[in-house]
Amino acid sequence: MELQTLLADFFKQDDFNQLAIDSAGILGCPLMIVDETFHIVAHHAPADFHDKVFVHAVSRGEITYEASAMFSTNEEICAGRAAYMTLADSPYPRRVAPLCTANLRLGYLICVDVDGHLHTLEEAAYDAVESVLAKQLFMEVNRQGRLFETAEEVLESLLDGCFSAEPYFRLQASTTYLADFHPKAFALIDLKGYHSLYLDGNRLKDELMYRFYESHPFLYRGNVLMFLHEAHNRYALHSLAEEFHLKIVISPPLGNLFGLPQLYRCVKEGLDILAEASEDSDGVVFRASALSTLILLCKYKERTDLIDEKVQALAANDTKKGSLYCETLYRYLICGHSLKETCEALFTHRNTVLYRLRRMKDDCGISLEDPMQHANLLLSVSLLLLQTRGAAFFLPQQEI
Repeated sequence: MELQTLLADFFKQDDFNQLAIDSAGILGCPLMIVDETFHIVAHHAPADFHDKVFVHAVSRGEITYEASAMFSTNEEICAGRAAYMTLADSPYPRRVAPLCTANLRLGYLICVDVDGHLHTLEEAAYDAVESVLAKQLFMEVNRQGRLFETAEEVLESLLDGCFSAEPYFRLQASTTYLADFHPKAFALIDLKGYHSLYLDGNRLKDELMYRFYESHPFLYRGNVLMFLHEAHNRYALHSLAEEFHLKIVISPPLGNLFGLPQLYRCVKEGLDILAEASEDSDGVVFRASALSTLILLCKYKERTDLIDEKVQALAANDTKKGSLYCETLYRYLICGHSLKETCEALFTHRNTVLYRLRRMKDDCGISLEDPMQHANLLLSVSLLLLQTRGAAFFLPQQEI
């Protein structure tokens, strides 16, 4: 009978709040429906239900960055299936299901498992509720005859490759702030180290908007993208990263917004490497250009066949004797064969470095007199050090 009521209200009314009430009655739990930008479209909970995370999300009209990142990167949810997960600061687990129709993911249904009964419900009940809510969401986003209504939706679709030509993008952006928006660059922020202790608000988002004028931060595939203008303060970015334990990568100059997807790929690859390489760091900020060589190396990390045999022999010697010949070779090459700079980079005496260079030639046949071999040696030793020392070895000094 409750399912019939849901269907009747769907066909007779145009009221998302009523559908939320009906759905909560069928599933027997507090719930909220959020759209693809993680804003709350509708919700319902009994009067005696008390959960700080739920209440504060409703009061702000959106869920927090860290919860959004969990949903958008969860493997089960990305595959179109529901997933159970726990949120910090709440005693109740959530069942989160993507709401999809016409091969489009339009939002999420978040059910709060107050008494542990959600696992016992039949999938048919969930399927029926999710199908109706997804179709209602589809009607909502098409209400004005177009799929994209907000700037965030336009940007997400741009990054997803939905616009085949710039004029189509400009048309969709014409009714948003994007119509006359000319940022100089953007920053991509990894949230894995961030956890908000401020339940009364999404503090990180508030701080981004307060400290960086017209940054327009939004969540995309688990990371926060914010725009930067000519006068952006790099000190403020570093301060933000340290305070909230963030990993941040700054893009190259952004010529126009339609070029955003091309730059995004490089920045995202750099951020993924940075997040893994500096996992224990409190907060770091790098420009994508400073990570470009590392990004390229990581693409060929498994290509041991590209490593010169002489360098492999040098590495075997390091493993056997616990020496640092490979790092010495790498430093010597990137320092332009400057003995002084190599010694400073290694914190090693001049005579020790000279001895190592001589042993490389005598034991492994590595000649540093032939300029034609330098590129091959540098690539080989770089790949080898990436495999043995990890990406963190290649991270440059942070610029402030």
